[in-house]
Amino acid sequence: MAAIVNSVELGSIADEINLEAGDEILSIDNCELKDLIDYNFYCKSEFLTLSVKKLNGELEDIEIEKDFDEPLGIIFESAVFDKIKPCLNKCIFCFVDQQPEGLRDTLYIKDDDYRLSYLQGTYITLTNLKEEDKARISKMHLGPLYVSVHTTDPDLRVKMLKNPNAKYIMEHLRWFREQDIPVHCQIVLCPGYNDGKELERTLKDLKSLKDTVLSVAIVPVGLTQFRKDELKKVDKNIAAETLKIASKYKGVCCSDEFFLLADEEIPPAEYYGNFSQLSDGVGSLRLFIDNFDKQTLPKKVKKKTKIIFATSYAAKTAFEYICKKLNKITNLTCEYIPVKSTYWGNNITVAGLITSDDLINALKNTHADITVIPSVMLKPFSEVFLDGKTLDYVRENTNHKFYIVKNFNSTDEIVNLIKTL
Repeated sequence: MAAIVNSVELGSIADEINLEAGDEILSIDNCELKDLIDYNFYCKSEFLTLSVKKLNGELEDIEIEKDFDEPLGIIFESAVFDKIKPCLNKCIFCFVDQQPEGLRDTLYIKDDDYRLSYLQGTYITLTNLKEEDKARISKMHLGPLYVSVHTTDPDLRVKMLKNPNAKYIMEHLRWFREQDIPVHCQIVLCPGYNDGKELERTLKDLKSLKDTVLSVAIVPVGLTQFRKDELKKVDKNIAAETLKIASKYKGVCCSDEFFLLADEEIPPAEYYGNFSQLSDGVGSLRLFIDNFDKQTLPKKVKKKTKIIFATSYAAKTAFEYICKKLNKITNLTCEYIPVKSTYWGNNITVAGLITSDDLINALKNTHADITVIPSVMLKPFSEVFLDGKTLDYVRENTNHKFYIVKNFNSTDEIVNLIKTL
C-alpha cells in the first residue's frame, strides 16, 4: 500500500499544485507517511515540502506556504498507507466467516487496526495491540477508540474470540484510563454466551472505568444462512431481557433491532445521548424520525407522483411513519417496500447487506415514478452491489427509476426531492 491520491478538493492547495488521482505522496519534509494520522500531523505547518511521485513516474518536490491548520485538500484511496493490521481472531460470531465465495474482495478483509478505529470508528478487539502501538497511541493521544469488548470475563472472551490474547481486555482498558484515552465499547450479544448474568458482569466492569468509557452499544449477533454452527439468534424474550439489563446503566444503549424484536417503541432522543454509535444501528431510527418531524413539507406537488422507498426490514418503523405523513401531500403517493434478504437469509435485516437480486425480487410487479434506495446498499463511490452486480442490472430487470440517498440518517435529501416534484 502507499499514499495514493484518490481525488483533490476543488480550489484547494492540492488543486492549485496540480495533484491528481493516481499521484503518490512519498513524504512530507522527508518524513514518510504510514497513515492519515502521520499525514495530518506533518501537515500542521506553515511551510512544508511535499515529495510526490506523479502518475507518469516523474518525481517532484513541491514547496508549500500556507496557514498552520489549512488542509491541503488531498483525498486518499485509503486511510492506511502501509499494511493494515489484520484480525488474528476466529470469533464465533464473525460475519466475514459467514460469507460465501464470489463477493467483492474487500468484503473478506478482516482488519483489527487501531488507526482505522481512531480515524474511521471501526471496532478493534485489542488482541493484536503491541507495545509500539500503545506507545504511539499514548504519545499522539489517539482517542476516542472503538473497542469490541463482548465480555470482560477472561475465559469467556478467549472462548468467543478464539485467541488467548483476548483475556487481557480489562488490562488494556485500564491502561487506556491511565493514559486518559477515551473509548466507545461494543457488545455483540450471543445468546447462551454473553447475555443475562454475563452481560451484567460486563456492564459492571465497564462502569468501573468511569468516564473512560464514553458509551456502550449492544447489538444482536447477525446470523446468515451460510453459518456452519448452531449459534442462536436473539429472540423476543432475550431482546426484552437485554433491554431491561441495559436500562440499569448510564451510557449503555441497545441497537434499534432490540426494540423491534421486543415489540417496544423506539425511545426518545435523550436515550441515545450524542448518538455516538450510529454506525452500530444505535439510534438511527430515532434520528431519522426526529429529523423528518423538523422538515417543512409542501402541501402539494405539481403532478401525480408515486414514490417507493425500498430498504431494509430494520427501517420499517421509520418508513411507515414518514409514508403516512407524506401521503397527506396532494398528488403524492408514497409506499415503503421492505427488501427481504433472500441471499443472506431472513435473519439479516439491514440495508447494507441487500444484494441486487434481493432488490429485484422486492420490486417485482411494482410501479413507481421514483424508487428511493440508500447509498449503503452500494459500494462507496459506485453503483455496485455486494454481489458485484450494478444498479444498471437492477434497472434493466425492474424498469424502475432510482434515486440514491447518501445519508439515510437524515431526511433532508428525501424532502428536497419531493420539493422538486
